[in-house]
Amino acid sequence: MSNLPRAGVGNICYWDRWTKFSMEAVSENMRIMDDEASKNPIYEPQFAFNTSIECRRLILSRYSRGDAVGELAKHFPKLLSSWEYSDRLAAEVCRKHGLKTCRDWAFSLRDMNHYNWCFCLVGLALALDIPEDQWLRLLTLIGGEGADELLDRVIASRHPSRQIGTELLHIRPYARLLKAVDAPSEQQASQLLDFVDHWYVELERKGNQRLWWYDYGDPIKNPLEMGSYFGRWCIEAVAAVKAFGIDDTGCLDHPHYPGDLIQDGRSPRYPDPVPTTGTDMSQIEFGSATHGRPARNWLSRLLLGPDRHR
Repeated sequence: MSNLPRAGVGNICYWDRWTKFSMEAVSENMRIMDDEASKNPIYEPQFAFNTSIECRRLILSRYSRGDAVGELAKHFPKLLSSWEYSDRLAAEVCRKHGLKTCRDWAFSLRDMNHYNWCFCLVGLALALDIPEDQWLRLLTLIGGEGADELLDRVIASRHPSRQIGTELLHIRPYARLLKAVDAPSEQQASQLLDFVDHWYVELERKGNQRLWWYDYGDPIKNPLEMGSYFGRWCIEAVAAVKAFGIDDTGCLDHPHYPGDLIQDGRSPRYPDPVPTTGTDMSQIEFGSATHGRPARNWLSRLLLGPDRHR
């Protein structure tokens, strides 16, 4: 593990603390699911799915902390097994208790949270080159074949028999990524950067379509001391790069782009700022990129929220 985080937000103490917390949470949840009879069977399907979500948090927290990319894939089997277990339990609980649903999640690609969740996992699976059996399990969990042109085409890069949809379910921000995929080769790099630069702002939604992680790290709504932040990584861009061979060098210094997932050692690292006397290190959130890549103006606005980007 490098002692320099890839995330430009949160010092190494933050990433060590909350990566350890997430790792322990996953281990404890898996132990509970394996060894203990549930005291609240109706909640158990949600508990299992929350464990799957925690596994993804752990993968991205370790990436943000600066861990070797080769270490990340080992958490994928637990992510899959937790989701599979949740699906099995949900079917049993809903049938037994006459419920339409027993999980606080809309398992439909038309739902922004689920679409973003699935696209992120496909991107991680492609970038980390997970084994074929895990890949097929992931596709079974996602389902939705033929529902969304962009996601189907990304999946088809590894699974050529995938039926390709004719609709783009979420225009903002994904029309920009589809444009990059379809652009002439000499324009793809600039179109990819355009997508990455607009990605977070255009993901903003209201109500139940707002992404569950969207406000994590916001200094007002969910500041770092709450421990929820695991980075804001545009995995969807990595998915397209891996699937279609798009040149991503123009994105490497962008604080949302996890370029090391493609090849470790390309992304900037952010050393902790040197504090002046009396500085509270727990309040320091921003670093300066190393490895010769300036942070441009992106890092200074990373946590300001979409309204302040416009």
